[in-house]
Amino acid sequence: MTSWWARRSLRTRITLVVGVVAVVALLAVGRVAGGLLFSALVESGDQTLTERAVAATGAVAGGTTVPPGVRVVDLAGTPVDGRGPRPVDADALSRLAAGQPVTVTDRALGPQRWVAVPVPAPDGSPRLVLASRDLVGAASLVADAARWLAVAALLGAVGVGVAAWVATRVALRPVDRMRVAAAAVAPGERLPVPPSRDELAALAVEINALLARRDDAVGRLERFTSEAAHELRSPIAALRAQADVAVAHPEQAAADEIGRDETWRSVAREAERLSDLVGDLLALARADAGERMPARPVDLVDAVGEALARLPEEPLVAMTLWAPMPVTVAATPAEVAIVLDNVLANARRHAATVVHVSVVPAGRWVRLLVDDDGPGIAPGDRDRVFDRFTRLAPEAGEGSGLGLALVARLVAGRGGTTRATSSPDGGTRLVVRWPVG
Repeated sequence: MTSWWARRSLRTRITLVVGVVAVVALLAVGRVAGGLLFSALVESGDQTLTERAVAATGAVAGGTTVPPGVRVVDLAGTPVDGRGPRPVDADALSRLAAGQPVTVTDRALGPQRWVAVPVPAPDGSPRLVLASRDLVGAASLVADAARWLAVAALLGAVGVGVAAWVATRVALRPVDRMRVAAAAVAPGERLPVPPSRDELAALAVEINALLARRDDAVGRLERFTSEAAHELRSPIAALRAQADVAVAHPEQAAADEIGRDETWRSVAREAERLSDLVGDLLALARADAGERMPARPVDLVDAVGEALARLPEEPLVAMTLWAPMPVTVAATPAEVAIVLDNVLANARRHAATVVHVSVVPAGRWVRLLVDDDGPGIAPGDRDRVFDRFTRLAPEAGEGSGLGLALVARLVAGRGGTTRATSSPDGGTRLVVRWPVG
């Protein structure tokens, strides 16, 4: 039943629910109306019965023969009129003596309505004058009315269902138009927003926001693919050129040992550059996809010392570390290593003589400050350096332009921030802020 219901259209489900609710509600109303009608018919004849009983009280009090259509009993229910057995049972008699009309169902006569009027007998003993009438006609009338009410309820439910079907179709027509428009919308286009301030307008606004995010993601993916292809083309072309020269002139490569060694060194450099570029691209793609291990405390001071030890020797640039106390950050060792390798390599690449590295605790955060005495970064380029494939000095031929972008993405993934500013040494200061681990 659940699967059958799930396969029905929204219009069908709304119509069925409304129809069933209408049937139940109309039948309930019909039943209540039938009960009220029966009560009204019964109570409308009580006054007539009371008048008939009161008219017979004079004969009972005077000891004469009571008129037909009434019964006279004592308080125990024993007939004193000589007209047959007791008309009602003890429970009904007690209620009649209390002045309450009573409806009694007799197997032979059907439902009967009784009222009682007290009157003293000639000897002073109390008597009850009972008047009755049958309710067969009223019950038959109510039964006929109930049948007609049931038919009316079914017809009304059908009418309500048809109205619900039509109303639902009209109400969902803008949704159908929106669906058709969404299927045909081109990149950069948006759905028309209805002028009404209702749920459909809100849905159109949210879909347009989703389309904007889609276009932005597609644009970033296209730019990333284009830039990655452009960056990969250079080392691949260099490798191919070296290979083509070696294949085209094997005798020259065999005779010129120095040239051969230089060719292999060039191939090794380009291969290393290609490997680094591919590694950065993979790391950046994983960061964009949100693939990260659970964070755990990582000793940042020890990690900086290990990163400094990994750097190739550079006699012209001194590297210093200042850390007043041990601190931990919430990340993974691999992420911290990638961030440190990139920011330190970037700083040393642009430094003239020295790079100062500082690890500063600041409440719930830990700041990593990397200062160099290089040429610095212009204020207009300090945000742009964290974009992908951004190289402020492409003619230098160093770096892929992905290092700082990867740093910013990894740090932001842990709730931190990365920014570039001016250094007291005259060059650039990179500020990386991590949450405390």
